Amino acid sequence: MSLQLKDLYDGFRDPDAIKAFAVAIAKEAQKLEKPINIMEVCGGHTHTIMKYGLKQLMPDTIHFVHGPGCPVCIMPKERIDHAYILAQQPDVILVTLGDMIKVPGSKGSLQDIRSKGADVRFVYSPLDALKIAQENPDKKVIFFAIGFETTTPMTAALIDRAQKAGLTNMLFHINHVTVPEVMQELIDSRDVHVDSYNNRIDAFIGPSHVSVIAGSKIYEKFPKEYGRPVVVSGFEPVDVMEGVLMIVKQFTEGRCELEIQYKRSVTREGNLVAQALIDKYFEKCDLFKWRGLGNVPDSALKLKDEYADIDAERVYVDILPKEEIEDHKLCICGDILRGMAEPTECQVFGTACKPSSPLGSCMVSSEGACAAYYKYGGILK
Repeated sequence: MSLQLKDLYDGFRDPDAIKAFAVAIAKEAQKLEKPINIMEVCGGHTHTIMKYGLKQLMPDTIHFVHGPGCPVCIMPKERIDHAYILAQQPDVILVTLGDMIKVPGSKGSLQDIRSKGADVRFVYSPLDALKIAQENPDKKVIFFAIGFETTTPMTAALIDRAQKAGLTNMLFHINHVTVPEVMQELIDSRDVHVDSYNNRIDAFIGPSHVSVIAGSKIYEKFPKEYGRPVVVSGFEPVDVMEGVLMIVKQFTEGRCELEIQYKRSVTREGNLVAQALIDKYFEKCDLFKWRGLGNVPDSALKLKDEYADIDAERVYVDILPKEEIEDHKLCICGDILRGMAEPTECQVFGTACKPSSPLGSCMVSSEGACAAYYKYGGILK
């Protein structure tokens, strides 16, 4: 009997297991001295929570705060405008991951500019861009790279292969961001775009795919320096439920620790080979603007100076705008990402702002909080 893909995840979506964890969470939560707010940092967790109704399984004392962890959602309009402008340049092929196709900047989406004749190609793997560059030696192929620590090694591997192959027609526009810095920002609230707010984050569910690469060590500061427990969890519903139970037990037992629920793949050190490849080509940016949150220090990567000749932002510096573009005035995504509001409290949710015409960061991808509420919340039929 051959192994089927569904055999690998069925056990992690088992209704009886989910219900058993719900009972255990409710029982443990009775010992809590006060309600707790748990931020699931990654949009993949938000999607799971909404799709499988995990929010409805929580007792009244446990609330989810939907974090900024979706690489499409956090992309500011001005950087999407960069891709839009680059795609219009003569003899340029713009390549990016398929998730970026409908994300709107101030000028439109990549889907829009492609419909007007620009050569924009969407791939499932960054390494597909290498073949495009090899097959089009008379074109400049620009890879618009997005993602967290999870996808950064693939971009680094693409650069490495392009360098070793001696390709001179391949450039990179880097938009890789890092998770710990934005978690810290949500606690510290230093951003100049925000006058004041009180964050409501008591604990974090850390994304497992990021941790497979970077290691769980990147979260150690949060229990030690900020008094916020972190549990690194997988994305299946049973994983999330077990992660919540582990967090609740930390509060009832008077602990504040970093724990790994997703032990089947996550270690403290992470993937050292991938980290070395990233360090070969990238270094930290001083600032990166997160859509809905504003500028976050040290939260993104850029190409090192020695690779300036393949850095599209430097090669095309004279035509790429530098001005920041603010989100729609009615959008409350910043408040949603800080746990200060629910998507349904936004006056444009589901009307002017919906997946087909997103106004804010939380609606631009299926992993965004607003998009998940729209699809799975049972609010709109």
